[in-house]
Amino acid sequence: MSYGLLLLRVFVGASFFGHGTQKLLGWWGGYGPEGTGGFFASLGYRNGVLMAVLAGLAEAGGGTLLALGLLTPLACALIGVVMLNAIFSVTLKRAFMAGSELELAYLVTAISLAAIGPGRFSLDRAIGWDDDLSGVWCGVGAFAAAAVVSFVTLTFFRTKPPPQTQ
Repeated sequence: MSYGLLLLRVFVGASFFGHGTQKLLGWWGGYGPEGTGGFFASLGYRNGVLMAVLAGLAEAGGGTLLALGLLTPLACALIGVVMLNAIFSVTLKRAFMAGSELELAYLVTAISLAAIGPGRFSLDRAIGWDDDLSGVWCGVGAFAAAAVVSFVTLTFFRTKPPPQTQ
């Protein structure tokens, strides 16, 4: 089980680190803050560049923490914020298998990892925090924190809903 958790944590964490650095630095074929900010603005977010930077920091920071197994519930909450925003601002209006399934899979994976804990090969375990930072309430807490932050972001930091897709 420990090796499986390590593989899952490192893969998901590295994936989010990559997505975050696309937004922050334009790495891996990304558009950087300006290009990504334009996309965020087209979705109705106020100050698209700032929102792109915040999303990039949440992805890169959460991904790094998750890959390391450090502050795992916080890492999962950061990933959850980005996925909930993506679901509700971009993909929800599409059919399930034509839009939101990847974001939902990442969200469920992150919340599950918050509940399960980082496993034996983690910095949380090396520090002795793994018992304190895992369990069903860590999963519930990570999801609740992500939901609150996402609600605030979607409600107060958007000027208009995204354009309807046909």
